[in-house]
Amino acid sequence: MFNNVGISGLIIILAIALIVFGPAKLPQLGRAFGDTLREFRNSTKGIADDEPEVKSNIIELEQTKN
Repeated sequence: MFNNVGISGLIIILAIALIVFGPAKLPQLGRAFGDTLREFRNSTKGIADDEPEVKSNIIELEQTKN
């Protein structure tokens, strides 16, 4: 989706954000975005860590069923 956004596109997006939100609000928005991204990564990591446990439980259930 964002494969075609280059440096000039990022500069334009940053300039528009600066105009819309103002210089005082940008650090707060960046911090909130970073916190949200960090929480998303932590939750997806937790799901990925649980996956092998779930697979082993399924295998055990299949073995006891047979």
